[in-house]
Amino acid sequence: MTHSIEAPAGADPEREKVAALRASLPATRAGIYLDAGTSGPIPAESAAAMREAEEREVALGRAIRDADEELADRMAEARGALAAVLGTDIDRVALTHSTTEGIGLAVGTIDWRPGDRVLTTSQEHPGLLGQLAAARDRHGVEVRAAEIGDGGDDDRTLAALERELSAGRVRLVALSHVLWTTGAVLPVAEIVRLAHAHGAAVVLDGAQAGGAIPVHIDDFGAEFYALPGQKWLFGPAGTGALVVRQDVAAAAVPPVRGAFSTASLDGVDGADLWPDARRFEVAGYHGPSLVGLARGAGWLAMYVGLPWAHARAGRLAHAVAIRLQGTPGVRLVTPPEQMATLVTFRLPGWPAERVAEELARRVFASVRAIPVLDAVRLSIGFFTTEEELGRVMDLVAEIARNTPATLPKRPAIEFLGQSSA
Repeated sequence: MTHSIEAPAGADPEREKVAALRASLPATRAGIYLDAGTSGPIPAESAAAMREAEEREVALGRAIRDADEELADRMAEARGALAAVLGTDIDRVALTHSTTEGIGLAVGTIDWRPGDRVLTTSQEHPGLLGQLAAARDRHGVEVRAAEIGDGGDDDRTLAALERELSAGRVRLVALSHVLWTTGAVLPVAEIVRLAHAHGAAVVLDGAQAGGAIPVHIDDFGAEFYALPGQKWLFGPAGTGALVVRQDVAAAAVPPVRGAFSTASLDGVDGADLWPDARRFEVAGYHGPSLVGLARGAGWLAMYVGLPWAHARAGRLAHAVAIRLQGTPGVRLVTPPEQMATLVTFRLPGWPAERVAEELARRVFASVRAIPVLDAVRLSIGFFTTEEELGRVMDLVAEIARNTPATLPKRPAIEFLGQSSA
């Protein structure tokens, strides 16, 4: 087999850095890790810090005198680490438990009236769509989805949104920064300006952007930006954030107020304790997970280095997209001229789940099938090697040359004179 994805000239220092980073990510030794778009690998030092926090809780209990102060410190540390990655101020960051929770909080700030409209796109994740459906079912809101194709044509995307906005009564535009399906990067700054011109607020789903590509949230102007901790920020599951524009954070009424955001002041129960994004934080934060979130995001920003990580992942992903585009029998779904770190493709005649299974069985690659497109998605990170991608692309080409019936069986493995398929 030939591996056509090659490292750039003079790449020895980079190879050494990649090797060192992979040593800090034990999961990269278990197979070819190509699904950070679902859940990223956890750095060993983050896991160690979480274990230490858990052991402290076990040894001392969770109701010790300084427990509340300790949790507040961990929350502040996590907010600070996320703010550094996202190019914003710490006071704009509210901790959540998922992207879905963050979007729900944003949707809940709107004073909905029957007949109001919310606008999204034809390529959104169920976590976002579920929050819009809840507004529809509770308040009689009309949900509209602009047809944007694969998301790779900015003019088409903006025109489709403009048509819906011009119809009037759109109170909120809710859509992705990077589409989870095709991997296209949407022109979010232009979308925000368009929405504001029509009097609509904006919530952006940053699940496939935050940590994966350069993000400077303050430049977008959106009211809300939601993202998870477990994907490209290398944190544990059950973590995330909602970034709230400063003026919105000071004036908006969150749909849920927890113990960390309210207090009894001057005899008024439930008065606002914080004038910033912390007003959106709800109780129920797991201390060790907050430690892991802060360590994961901090590891990415300070040890890996954001510019290097973004440049390497983007270069590798684009190279894979171009090779797939030129591979007979493969249909590239991702628009290579406007992509992030996700590469989505189809093999006509092959169910996506079957392709994912073959990649797992034959080269131990973890990938994601996208059922709504019957396509396979590769999530490519800075920690991925050129050799790994070469093996995956070689196998994709072999699968594409065959049908499910003609693909050669996986060679048997001999064990002490016995064979195992």
